[in-house]
Amino acid sequence: MKQKKRTKRTHIPWILVAFLLTGFIIVVVALYMLLFRVDGTAYCANSISCVNDLTGSFQPGKTSTFMGERVALPSSLTNLQKSSRVLGETTAVKHIYVDLSTQTLTAYEGSNVAMSFPIASGRWHPTPTGDFHIWIKLRYTHMEGGDQADGTYYNLYNVPYTMFFYNDQVPKSAGFSLHGAYWHNNFGHPMSHGCVNIRPEDAGKLFDWADPVTATTTTYATADHPGTLVTITGETPDE
Repeated sequence: MKQKKRTKRTHIPWILVAFLLTGFIIVVVALYMLLFRVDGTAYCANSISCVNDLTGSFQPGKTSTFMGERVALPSSLTNLQKSSRVLGETTAVKHIYVDLSTQTLTAYEGSNVAMSFPIASGRWHPTPTGDFHIWIKLRYTHMEGGDQADGTYYNLYNVPYTMFFYNDQVPKSAGFSLHGAYWHNNFGHPMSHGCVNIRPEDAGKLFDWADPVTATTTTYATADHPGTLVTITGETPDE
C-alpha cells in the first residue's frame, strides 16, 4: 500500500513574525502620539478645535502667556492692514516648502523663489510632514494649549497671519498652521507645539502672497480659489 506524500508546510520564522509585529506596534503608537494626548483625547495644536473662533478679528485688552510668562503684543501688530494684492496678479503655481531639518521655509512661484526665511517648528509636539493645503486664513486668532503641569501651557491672543493647513491624515480639527509668533525670537530652532512659527514680518509677506487671496479678516479656500500647497519634509532637530 502506497503511503501518501506529506505536503511540506512553510513555517514563517518566529523572528520575522516578531519583527513585523514590533514594527506594526511602533507605527500604531507613533500615530497615536501624533494625534492624541496621553489621556486619550484628540491632540489640539491650538484653539481651532477647542474654541472654534474663526472670526479673524482683533481682541483688544487681552493678556497673553507663554511658558508661564506674560507676553505683550507689539504695537505694530495691533492694526494689521488688509492685503492690497489683486487676484490673478501671477499665473505661476505657488508652492510652500518647509524643511524641518534646516528649520527654513521657502516659497516658490513656479521655479522661482519668492521668499525664504527661518521658522520654528514643533518642540513639544511634532510638526506633521507631508503635502497639505491651506484651508483658511485668519488675520488674527486665539491659540491655547500645552500643559500647565509640565510648564508648556500657552494662552495667546491675536496670533497674527494664521494659515491653517490639512490633508487626509491630518484633519482641519487638529489645528496645525503657519503663523506669526510675537512671543519668542528663537527662529531657526524648534519652539512650537506643532505649528510652524514665523517672524511676524515674514508671516505677513507670506500671508499676503499665499492663496486664497485675503480680502477680509477671514478667508476660506474654495474650489475656485484653492489654498496654496504646503509640503513639509525632514526631521525637527533634537534640541
